[in-house]
Amino acid sequence: MGMYKYVSEAVEKGDVLLEWDFSKGEPPKPLLKDKYGNERKKAKILNFSIAYGKTARGLAQDFGVSVQEAKETVDAWYADRPEVLEWQKRTISEARRTGVTRTLMGRYRPLHGINDARPVIRGHAERMAINTPVQGGAADLVAAAMLKLHLNEEFKQLGYKIVLQVHDELIVEGPEVNVERAFELVKECMGHPFKQDLSVDLVVDSNIANTWYEGK
Repeated sequence: MGMYKYVSEAVEKGDVLLEWDFSKGEPPKPLLKDKYGNERKKAKILNFSIAYGKTARGLAQDFGVSVQEAKETVDAWYADRPEVLEWQKRTISEARRTGVTRTLMGRYRPLHGINDARPVIRGHAERMAINTPVQGGAADLVAAAMLKLHLNEEFKQLGYKIVLQVHDELIVEGPEVNVERAFELVKECMGHPFKQDLSVDLVVDSNIANTWYEGK
């Protein structure tokens, strides 16, 4: 919606719906994800690609469009989130000065080609400078949450344990009789993995089920 004004206008006018409860039957208007599926797909791809520092040329290949059209899509994304572009510029500048980039918890990654005269080598290092804080920061978060949950004595006494971690997901297992309290502890540890909270909330999406498939 932020990237495409006509999509935002369609929502405001009520021409499309963001969500619908299908237990109430068929929606009276088309859903945004159906009517503007192509725009939604591009926006979702960009949300991930921006973190990897992908260029308009690379996105043109992903989208199957011209480089100019891909550039316009990228520009629309940044126009809606100028603070991201500012952060990227600041991060790359710091990486050029220090020769390294860091994650949320301070783990660092050397960037040997960040000041290389060759654009290809330098561009690769610049993308790593942007990606490492994002991907590495996400890893820091889930690692801290896992440690906090693993060391929680009440969680252990309830008979629960972590059985699997998949990216930013944790799967825990234990007696059904204690599930509600264990559920609260998982959400608490994942939403507040550090002694001091971040400047933005960590929203935890969770579920109780007999299998991972059902939980998804």
